Amino acid sequence: MEKFSPDYTNIIDAALNKTPKRLPLYEHAISSEVVKQITGEDFLAVVHNDDTSFEDKVEAFRRFCDFCAEHGYDVIPFECCTNAFVQQGRALRGISPGIINDVSDVENYDWRGLVENYKKGCEKFFGPLAVGLRPGMKAVGGIGNGVFEVIQDFTSFTGLCMLQVDNPEAYTLLWRKIGDALFEIWQWFMEKYSDAFAVCRFGDDLGFCSATLIAPDDIRTHIIPQYKRIVDLVHSYKKPFLLHSCGRIYEVMDDLIDTVGIDAKHSNEDSIDTFDVWLDKYGDRIGNFGGVEMNVLCLKTSTEVKEYVTNICRMSEGRGGVAIGSGNQIASYVKPECFIAMTEAVREYRS
Repeated sequence: MEKFSPDYTNIIDAALNKTPKRLPLYEHAISSEVVKQITGEDFLAVVHNDDTSFEDKVEAFRRFCDFCAEHGYDVIPFECCTNAFVQQGRALRGISPGIINDVSDVENYDWRGLVENYKKGCEKFFGPLAVGLRPGMKAVGGIGNGVFEVIQDFTSFTGLCMLQVDNPEAYTLLWRKIGDALFEIWQWFMEKYSDAFAVCRFGDDLGFCSATLIAPDDIRTHIIPQYKRIVDLVHSYKKPFLLHSCGRIYEVMDDLIDTVGIDAKHSNEDSIDTFDVWLDKYGDRIGNFGGVEMNVLCLKTSTEVKEYVTNICRMSEGRGGVAIGSGNQIASYVKPECFIAMTEAVREYRS
């Protein structure tokens, strides 16, 4: 294959549902373990280490850019997760109890501290990222965790359901307080670091294999308005917005597209619907990212992966803005040879 020159405008075009000059690759995240297995080095550990110097982080981001470009990517994925400053995601993952039980808990929580702690904790990553980007490359990401994932780190999922029934006033107020905090964090981020990002996004898994995790009307009442504030802000900086959301969320897709104004959507799994179904449903309205089933990446041979990905590339022809990659992320359990087979299939399809 000829030498690759990254050009982040390809991912922007795909997010805006335009056909880019070449079919781009996209990942929500790439595990440091997979990178280490391929390169023999663990430079991503430097990126995520709080204690390493600014200069060392810059160099680590440069090397991550080089790694991604070597495999055909125009952009790198990067976000700082809000839940790191709530309960480190423990309640979201169901391994710690919630910390909100009534209205007084909501009102007495240190919301100013959450915002300021996020800024202080994450500028040490966003700053070096902005300096370390290679020519032709930008990042995709921003403020990790959407309002639904954040609220679950305050309550746990079970606790959220109980709060809705036992204390609806606290339930309603908590959504709004989290929305206010996230909006303020996004304001800070867009003002300081938006130039480093080709596309802004957050991940907020609204569904599971057969339905949304909470009632669609609750999503419309409590989540959609908070999303819209952030997406409108991102658009005011002339940036496209990508939503990563797992699950069968068809019941609220019109709300996400028409009311919130998302430009693109990522995350899919074949057990819900294959990628061509997403293209059929939404290819004329938004960019569609992903397509490669995680079970294929994890359980098939590299030859089978390559054939599968080549077929996805072909089915995506003439379907608007598309970026190919895993349906979720390159997790630590993805076989390196299958990750490479996926990227090679896309690069060979381009040529």
